[in-house]
Amino acid sequence: MPFLLRVALPDVPGSLGRVATAIGEAGGDIEAIEIVEHRHDGTAVDDVLLEALPGVMPDSLVSACNALDGVSVVWISRYAAGGGLFLDLEAVEELTAHPTLAVNRLVELLPKIFRADWAARVGADGVLQRTGAAPDEFAWLRVDKPGRLDSADDNVLAAAPLAGDEFVVLARRGGPDILDSEMARLGHLVALAVSIAGS
Repeated sequence: MPFLLRVALPDVPGSLGRVATAIGEAGGDIEAIEIVEHRHDGTAVDDVLLEALPGVMPDSLVSACNALDGVSVVWISRYAAGGGLFLDLEAVEELTAHPTLAVNRLVELLPKIFRADWAARVGADGVLQRTGAAPDEFAWLRVDKPGRLDSADDNVLAAAPLAGDEFVVLARRGGPDILDSEMARLGHLVALAVSIAGS
């Protein structure tokens, strides 16, 4: 069963190797690792896409990582998308291949890029486009720059402005939090999609 594990660890040589060894010894098979953020306090945040061997419970993977000095698991969840991580560069290639559809295509790709549950494009008239798990309705708000949104449920939300009064919103059910580095990536990708669509 595939899982996505977000882990904070010391940003020093050998730390990631110790985490990988601990995961392997606990019954996890790593498929991909992405460095999400380097922090000023000397830590890094990494996303680890892994497959748990039959009979292996996710808490044993968490315990194995947390037992390492300076390492803490921020979040773990089943990862329904499976396969590999979808890289930003692949998204850019997809957007430039279909410039007139760049914004719509980005909305479709955002859940894969950010390992989120859903994304939507919202305008003053309501939801204009959405991925499968997104709600039919989403309240319009003024979004002037990329940022996190408050949520009345367990969704972790982020939004970025499009052209006019439109914006895109993406959501993770239950977490993990959207980090500053992810907010910056979201802002850059949305601005790029708008630029490609307008060129």
